[in-house]
Amino acid sequence: MHKGVTAGLAQPADTAQGAGEVAHSYRSVRALSEALAAPLSDADATLQSMEDASPAKWHLAHTTWFFETFLLRERVPGYARFSDDWPFLFNSYYESEGARIDRFARGLLSRPTLAEVIAYRAHVDAAMGPLLDDPECAGLIALGLAHEQQHEELLQTDIKHALFQNPLGPALWPPQPRARLAMEGAPAKWIEHSGGTVSIGHDGNGFAFDCEGPRHEVLLQPFAISAALVTNREWDAFIADGGYAQPLLWLSDGWAWVRREGIGAPLYWDGTRHFTLAGWEERDPDVPVTHISYFEADAFAQWAGARLPIEAEWEAVAAASDPASGNQLDRAGPVQPVAEAAPSLFGNCWQWTRSAYLPHPRFRAAEGAVGEYNGKFMSGQFVLKGASCATPRGHSRACYRNFFYPHQRWQFTGLRLAKDM
Repeated sequence: MHKGVTAGLAQPADTAQGAGEVAHSYRSVRALSEALAAPLSDADATLQSMEDASPAKWHLAHTTWFFETFLLRERVPGYARFSDDWPFLFNSYYESEGARIDRFARGLLSRPTLAEVIAYRAHVDAAMGPLLDDPECAGLIALGLAHEQQHEELLQTDIKHALFQNPLGPALWPPQPRARLAMEGAPAKWIEHSGGTVSIGHDGNGFAFDCEGPRHEVLLQPFAISAALVTNREWDAFIADGGYAQPLLWLSDGWAWVRREGIGAPLYWDGTRHFTLAGWEERDPDVPVTHISYFEADAFAQWAGARLPIEAEWEAVAAASDPASGNQLDRAGPVQPVAEAAPSLFGNCWQWTRSAYLPHPRFRAAEGAVGEYNGKFMSGQFVLKGASCATPRGHSRACYRNFFYPHQRWQFTGLRLAKDM
């Protein structure tokens, strides 16, 4: 089990965190999850508004199940589970770990309560203490923390979708001022790249998910990528020009989706307003558009006379950007906004690329249960790059590969244009 669990990690001994750093990271990440859930009532935390989403308390419990299952069960002799029944409730998709509740039924779990889930987290955190000083556990703990950071983002996007269903438009937290990202009439700026052979993928230094490597070479033709994300103002122009009614702009599957679902605007839009984690707000025309599908992003690019970047183009340009940059567009709360002082490809929203989510050359999934983490989802999805306003700072990097199905848009998804030179 130990070999299988760690085989997919890129955490060489010479770059692994020291024991004190591991403990600090563990406590910080675990504390942020609970801070994000702090404004929620038990009823809020139980809501599941669609199958793609999960209840907030399920996220809190599942991330705890990960540490209990892959670390405490395997590494702590005599460890007693908090509850023998809960693995069935809080396993996500690990077939190797046995039966589990159907995904669409997670919102039916009125019990355990949110308070009981918080107690579960405290139980596991206390038991994890000795392992935080064990260098042999550092790589797997890093994976568990990166996994929890992913669920911190999902917790926010899932509760946003759930609160959106309420006619009262409840807010999770108060609105806060945000930096202006673009000015009306500002000339478009393009970052040009001469093409040629570039290396992409994780280089083996520090932590990465297995799907980010191996590092390999890609031949690129000369291209340019926009320095700015597409804004709400630009999307309004797309709608006004009949963008959702012109079949020639759309992929066949996208056009069928638009007609079947009656799509005419990004998710959460209503007139000049949009729904945010701070409730209903007037939409700022000069901030990046979010909550769009791959189909919508591709149609807009066609309308704009451009295209979506391929994954390798985005990564080649982003290598010079700061992954910690970007602004918080739709939230306040535990993580404060970071001002964007210079063009960056990170932050604000995940950006669709035209690249399918497929294995890099020479990719091999890890052995054992953790090998189910990424590799088995390499079918029918597209890569997104960057990070969003809900992504914990420090979680992303140039080689990071997010992925969703082309119709999904409840995440903070947007786009950045590219063009051939």
